[in-house]
Amino acid sequence: MTEHLLKILVVGDGNVGKSSFVHRYVNGQFNKMYKMTVGVDFSVKLLHWSDKEKVRLQLWDIAGQERFISMTRIYYKGASGCVVMFDVTSSSSFLSCRHWKQDLDNKAMLHNGDSVPCILLANKCDLAQRVVSADSIDKFSKANGFVAWMETSVKENKNIEEAMRRLVQEILTVQSNLDPRQPGPQDNVSPELDSEYNSRKGCC
Repeated sequence: MTEHLLKILVVGDGNVGKSSFVHRYVNGQFNKMYKMTVGVDFSVKLLHWSDKEKVRLQLWDIAGQERFISMTRIYYKGASGCVVMFDVTSSSSFLSCRHWKQDLDNKAMLHNGDSVPCILLANKCDLAQRVVSADSIDKFSKANGFVAWMETSVKENKNIEEAMRRLVQEILTVQSNLDPRQPGPQDNVSPELDSEYNSRKGCC
């Protein structure tokens, strides 16, 4: 049995539903209580991908204000893929996705120098007061190098599993096409092992 260890970043502005998304995906529950993430939250999910493969996901839920400070470089280290999320009822959170993607592309890349695979998620699609159209999301996604985009509703459990499956599939495809290389300890960083992470964890 082969086990893949993938570090997935979950980024986007505050209050777009990132923590609720991770909680729903990992625990299968919708948490109505909103608690702002400070710095980064860390979750793990094991997928039985096929008869011969398991995928262990490290999900790094990064606080919405983090792109304005230098911490993201530490958090992005060793990332295999990324979820960029916005709220369809908030045009500003949609506009911020360009900055999040640029920040990621500047600070995290694959061994061959390519961008880390990213999926764009349009969350809260169950709400009537939508202000971002599907057409504008589609154009933005293609123009900024996302592998795909999906509408999601954490509350209604719409496209949560599907979105992550699409991203993991893309990551595994990309990794299989990269030059064979023995993974080193720096490739997938966990909070327990990363001394740089631990030394700064309490600073903000």
